[in-house]
Amino acid sequence: MPSDSVPPNRMRPFGRGPKVRAAVHAATLDELARKGYAELTVDAVAKRAGVHKTTVYRHWKDRESLVVDTLAEHFAAEIPTPDTGAVETDLRALARALAASMTDPVGAAVQTAMYSDAGRLPEIAEARRAIFANRIRRAEPVVSRAIERGELPEATDPAELFKLLAAPIHFRLLVTGEPVDDAAADQAVRIVLAVAQAGALTDPATDAGP
Repeated sequence: MPSDSVPPNRMRPFGRGPKVRAAVHAATLDELARKGYAELTVDAVAKRAGVHKTTVYRHWKDRESLVVDTLAEHFAAEIPTPDTGAVETDLRALARALAASMTDPVGAAVQTAMYSDAGRLPEIAEARRAIFANRIRRAEPVVSRAIERGELPEATDPAELFKLLAAPIHFRLLVTGEPVDDAAADQAVRIVLAVAQAGALTDPATDAGP
């Protein structure tokens, strides 16, 4: 079979727009999960997506830009902005989604890529910062609604709240190797709520007033 042929069980995507991007993103995540960043190639991604590698290069200039774009797309889609009507259940949904996104096969492969040698590439480091900034933006409505309901103090800083929420989950995953599950996510919520409701996560500039 020629090197650029499409496996018989794969449909070749039509067009060069969203369908191709979605197929290539999915193939990139598959390759990360199966082989890791070090062995990922544009050729393998193209074959898995059912397109020619020139189609991939038409959208992404190299492997690094392809991985960066895929990571950003993956994490933007994985973490929802919950609205359950209460800050505790909102934060629990947020923390559990974060834990799940980091521990399923694709998420684990992505985390490995982001914190391995690939993480030292400026493009990957920038993607990591952009992904974290996106997650903070998704936490902002949760915090603002909680303040309106009187569940959190005025001027609670969404960025600081999300950092504290995510920290024990990342610590378990990257340092201690402890389970990253719903129980760990719920414990992180209890900690962050206690700290936030005590007023320790307010933005000093905002809290100081005029």
